[in-house]
Amino acid sequence: MSGALDLAALAKVLRGSAGLAAKGDIAEATNRLGLSATGAVPVGDDCAAIPDGEGWQLLAIEGFMNEFVARDPWFAGWCGVMVNISDVAAMGGRPLAVVDALWAEGDASARVVMEGMRAASERYGVPIVGGHTNLKTDRAQLSVAILGRAKRLLTSFDARAGDRLVAAIDLRGRYREPFSNFEAATDAPGARLRGDLELLPRIAESGLATAAKDISQGGIVGTAAMFAECSKVAITIDVGAVPKPDGVPLERWLQTFPSFGYLLSVRPSNVAAVLDLFAGRDVAASEIGVVSAGHTVSITDGERAELIRDLGIAPLILPSELGAAA
Repeated sequence: MSGALDLAALAKVLRGSAGLAAKGDIAEATNRLGLSATGAVPVGDDCAAIPDGEGWQLLAIEGFMNEFVARDPWFAGWCGVMVNISDVAAMGGRPLAVVDALWAEGDASARVVMEGMRAASERYGVPIVGGHTNLKTDRAQLSVAILGRAKRLLTSFDARAGDRLVAAIDLRGRYREPFSNFEAATDAPGARLRGDLELLPRIAESGLATAAKDISQGGIVGTAAMFAECSKVAITIDVGAVPKPDGVPLERWLQTFPSFGYLLSVRPSNVAAVLDLFAGRDVAASEIGVVSAGHTVSITDGERAELIRDLGIAPLILPSELGAAA
């Protein structure tokens, strides 16, 4: 998009986003598996959180599109470790170990994926401790799971009306074409990657944010929709305030999956402190919106607003009885 921002056109693109639509699969799985909202942390967060007496054990898993694994196997392996670590950090946790399940057509096919996983494991300092491998299948497929631990949780369910929405994204990267993955990690020093991730448990343990969510394949707007649905609030995003690399069209950026990207719901009095923490590590962060009563997700240019989704009418990731009230 060039010239003056056409907010209506942008909203139309975002409403039809494949990344947003794909999140609907989560509700279907929740229904079929008979999962419920009982327990300390409801279904629908970045990780399952299991109380262990002195904190929380965190458990998460990520699966990857066959096309992605086939076209960029090394980076798929890297992402298997990286995105799971990001899920743990989003909940205020620190990663402990990962396991993988890899299917491939022979050793040569599997080797490149494993090299990517090993590189990420070593750079982030998170060991691969086991898994499952089958080298006699007709295509490469990958899934990776992680165990982590948190002293104090950040969840997707605790954003409150009156909070400010903060986005923190590492812009020191580039797109990994042809997918909308903005990778800012593969050539970064391990100490920097680990230090940046440590900001999330620090924020959780100091009580500086009320809630947080990892920016996922749904991009900033899709992630905000999941956030709003879990917390049963409305979110309005000022698209002009979103941290963005130079030269990247806003339409693409709002649907991008960044290597390091989080949305945080923060009380107004804590916004400056949160922004300072990220600035101290050269991570771009800004206040990009507001949390209010309701069940919608909208975008604004500061003057006009466009609705992206009414979660009261069309729930996204949660079964209707668990999602936002109509």
